[in-house]
Amino acid sequence: MPLVRNATTARVVATHVDVLSGFIARAVGLLGRTSLDPDEGAWIAPCNAIHTLGMRVPIDVVFVDARGRVLRLETGVRPNRPALVCRGARAVVELGCGAVRAGELAVGDYLELS
Repeated sequence: MPLVRNATTARVVATHVDVLSGFIARAVGLLGRTSLDPDEGAWIAPCNAIHTLGMRVPIDVVFVDARGRVLRLETGVRPNRPALVCRGARAVVELGCGAVRAGELAVGDYLELS
């Protein structure tokens, strides 16, 4: 299973990340999860918008461009939020709550899948 690394700081952000690229996989995302640790999540691509309708746990959300540069960070996004959109994003990384803070992520950092 791939992990997400902050290439800017060399910190590992999450160690258990699913890569979701098919239509159905992207649509379902993390909907079935009843728990999500900060080192777990999903890299959804291509994607520039998400919702948390039907989710059971809050998440941290990272929008990245085509090169993996962080464009926007949202922490503690609660279930049942209708939409989060980021112009210019090519992927969205959904992580367990606390991942953004623990990974010391900042807008402008570069993320990579390893």
